[in-house]
Amino acid sequence: MDHVSDAGEVVDVDTSTGALPTPEFLLDARAVMAAVETVIDGKRDVVELATTVLLAEGHLLVEDVPGVGKTMLARALAKSVDCSVNRIQFTPDLLPSDVTGVSVYNQAERAFAFQPGPVFANIVIGDEINRASPKTQSALLESMEERQVSVDGVTHTLPDPFTVIATQNPVEMEGTYALPEAQRDRFMARIQMGYPDAANEVAMLRQRDQGSPLDALRPVVTIARLRRMILTAREVFVSPAVEQYVVAIAAATRVDRELRLGASPRATLQLLRAAKARAALDGRDFVLPDDVDALAVPVLAHRLMPATSSGSGFGREALAEVTARIVRSTPVPLGASGPA
Repeated sequence: MDHVSDAGEVVDVDTSTGALPTPEFLLDARAVMAAVETVIDGKRDVVELATTVLLAEGHLLVEDVPGVGKTMLARALAKSVDCSVNRIQFTPDLLPSDVTGVSVYNQAERAFAFQPGPVFANIVIGDEINRASPKTQSALLESMEERQVSVDGVTHTLPDPFTVIATQNPVEMEGTYALPEAQRDRFMARIQMGYPDAANEVAMLRQRDQGSPLDALRPVVTIARLRRMILTAREVFVSPAVEQYVVAIAAATRVDRELRLGASPRATLQLLRAAKARAALDGRDFVLPDDVDALAVPVLAHRLMPATSSGSGFGREALAEVTARIVRSTPVPLGASGPA
């Protein structure tokens, strides 16, 4: 299969990589997206990206103005899978132990027993994550990256799979704590819901007049099938040339004049994982440069820091534009090929 770069170069990508994702995988993936779309109207690209992050074993940050369906998206994705789900409402008085859990003294046994916090679930929904204090926000760091929690010197493993879907309101900043760079870097992707178009907003008015569609949503895949889907995404082939392409994009962000902080090695790894999941959702067992191009902005832009001060108006849209420019100007390595 050929891929045409922005420079007009045709790059040959060998697609002889073995068995494609199974029909069961594709049916389950489509069922999940269809279930979420019964709640989130007219946002196919958002639903696909959220599903991609889930299959890539990443964490998702949903950032937008109030009332556009951030929490609805998180809850719909969680309800479409028959797994354990917990929701945390982040507030200024929330303590780290309210997230991770605490050791409680058992008088009958005369010993401390660990009481797991809400982070012990397959899918954790964190509402308004920027309202919690930095100390509480940092309690998520170990769990999101290491998939474990340490309390009183004892390490507790989190369920498998484990995904955090957090929401954030970028408009109302009074009484909030901006996520530090280290915590933003833990999220595989950031998405914005955006306003619905007129037709979908009218449909929503009619639909919601009879009650919330979340109430009728039922799981469409089991946790065991979700694990198999994740394994399928892991096994998608990536050619050395595509790996070089991903690294080249990340390296370009680190030397760009408009950026003070570029993409981390973790960002490079997560971009590749997301690309593998996207390829699987497209029915392929190999990654194309197109997969990388499509995911570069949602995976990389929120990790970058502008070279100018925060008061200059250099916001999220500008970082997305810089990321897109870097992707367009990064040449695709020639000679990409599949396994022999």
